[in-house]
Amino acid sequence: MDGNEKKTEEFNSSNLVIFLYKWRKPLFIVMLCALFGSWFFSLPWFITPKYKSTVIMFPASTSSISKALLSAQYSKGQDLVEIGEQEQAEQLLQILNSSRIRERIINKFHLMDHYGIDTSSHYKYSKLYKEYEDNISFRRTEFMAVQITVYDEDPQLAADIANGISCLLDTVKNEMQRQRSVKGLHIVETEYNDLQKELSNIVDSLVKLGSLGINDVEYQSEVLNQQLAINITSGNRNAQAAIQKKLDVLGKYGGVYMSLKNALEFKTEQLTVLQAKYKQAKVDAEESLPVKFVVSDAYKAERKSYPIRWLIMLVSTVSSLFLAVIVIMVMEKINSYNTQKNFQLGQS
Repeated sequence: MDGNEKKTEEFNSSNLVIFLYKWRKPLFIVMLCALFGSWFFSLPWFITPKYKSTVIMFPASTSSISKALLSAQYSKGQDLVEIGEQEQAEQLLQILNSSRIRERIINKFHLMDHYGIDTSSHYKYSKLYKEYEDNISFRRTEFMAVQITVYDEDPQLAADIANGISCLLDTVKNEMQRQRSVKGLHIVETEYNDLQKELSNIVDSLVKLGSLGINDVEYQSEVLNQQLAINITSGNRNAQAAIQKKLDVLGKYGGVYMSLKNALEFKTEQLTVLQAKYKQAKVDAEESLPVKFVVSDAYKAERKSYPIRWLIMLVSTVSSLFLAVIVIMVMEKINSYNTQKNFQLGQS
C-alpha cells in the first residue's frame, strides 16, 4: 500500500514537472507580464504614495488634581505620575474616536479640501468621514499604550495631524471633565455660602444674648445661685432682687443660648469639611492636568509606507501564475475530452 502511494506521488510530481516544462514559455510570458503590470500600475501615477506617522502614549491613572494632590486619603489610581491601565486606555480610545476630535481636526487641517471632496455633493460628509477613517486610526498596543496612526500624501501633514490629535486629547477630555467640575463647584459654593450665612446669623444672635449678660449659662447659673443663697442667708433683699432678675433673664434665654452654642459648634465642623471640598472643587474646575504620557511624538517620515510595491508585485505574479496554470489545465482537460469524444465517434 505504501509503495502504491509512493508511486502515485512520484507519478503526480512527474506529471506536474512535465506540465510546467511543457508550458514553460507561456507561463514565463505570464510571469513577465504580471511583473511588469504590477510594477507599472503601482507607480505614483496610479496609486498615490502615502507616508505614515505615529504617536504612542500611555494614559494617566488620574486627571483629578484635587484627588492626586489635595486629598488626605490615598488610594490606588490617585498617584499623579502613575500610568493608567486597560480601563484608562479604553477611555482614551473612545475620546479619540469621538466626533469632537474628528470635527476639530477636519476644520484645523482643512481636510475637506485636502482630500478633494466635492463640497456640492449630497454625500460630502459621508465621503469625508470615510477618508478620515481610512487614513487615521487608533488602537491599543499589547503594552496597554495607545497608538495614533496617520497616513497622508504629505509626510509633514501626517505628522502634524498625529501630533494635533495628541494635543486635542488633553483639551477634549479636560473640557468634558470641567463641565461636571464647574457644576460641582457651583453646588458646593452655594452650600458653602449658605452655611457661612447661617454661622453669621448664629454669631449675631449670640452677640445679642451676650449684651443681655448671657455668656456661659452653666457657669453663670451656678455662680448666681450661690450668691442668691448667700444673700438670702444674710437677708439682703435688694441683692436678692437683682440676682433674681439676672436668673430670670438667664432662665428665659438660657435654652436659646445653649441651642445656638451647640449649633455653632456643629455648623463650624460642617463648614470645615465643606471648605475642604470647596477648595478641591475649585481646583478641579479651574485647573487641568495632561491625561497622557507621550512616549513618542510623530515626525516627518522620510520613506513612503504605502503602497508596498514589492508585495504587490509578488502577490500579483504568484496569483497570475496560479491562475494561468488553472486555465491551462482546464483547456487541456477540454481538449482531451474533445479528442476522446471524436475518437469514439470515429469508431462508431
